[in-house]
Amino acid sequence: MENILSPSLLAADFTKVGQQLEQIEKGGAQYIHLDVMDGIFVPNISFGIPVIQSIRKNSNLVFDVHLMIVEPERYVEAFRNAGADIINFHVEATEDPDGTLDKIKSMGAKTGITIKPDTPVSRIVSYLEKVDMVLIMTVNPGFGGQPLIPYTLEKVRELKKIVDAKGLKTDIEVDGGVRFDNVEEVLGAGANIIVAGSAVFHGDIIENTQRFLSVLNP
Repeated sequence: MENILSPSLLAADFTKVGQQLEQIEKGGAQYIHLDVMDGIFVPNISFGIPVIQSIRKNSNLVFDVHLMIVEPERYVEAFRNAGADIINFHVEATEDPDGTLDKIKSMGAKTGITIKPDTPVSRIVSYLEKVDMVLIMTVNPGFGGQPLIPYTLEKVRELKKIVDAKGLKTDIEVDGGVRFDNVEEVLGAGANIIVAGSAVFHGDIIENTQRFLSVLNP
């Protein structure tokens, strides 16, 4: 399974978004991670449907949309229509994870389910046969630039064992505090999709993207 870099748009300079998306594509990234925050589920507000819609026209990247919003099922159709390729929601944010996954699937997008650092892996085991991806947050969601919480990598290892034991091909994504000095440890724990924000967008974006990819797929 190829390892994938999903740079987080949250760390981009929003006055140069088009140009910076071109740079990560030029550097070889295949995904862009889009954090949608509602100020209710997490204590911050980011961007939403209009931004995704407008950048979709100028990008061939896979749109990896991470919904940090309450009752995500209300917006599945709108985000899919805006250009989301993967729709990832928090198990803690809905009373109907099964219905939300079915809705995403019916819209033709890939399904993802996310857990916060303090949510046990056991919360999402029953959904593994229905999801294409599990995202394990390695920081408390809401703000970029936080350091990775070490114990969260134990959850990545635990999930990887369960996925392998079930014979599934589920992608395991990690988001939060991933940098050049810890990315190998994250991969070693079992993740194959790496979200990185500041480490990609601060400095030379093309060079940073290529450097990450050389570690991800040596």
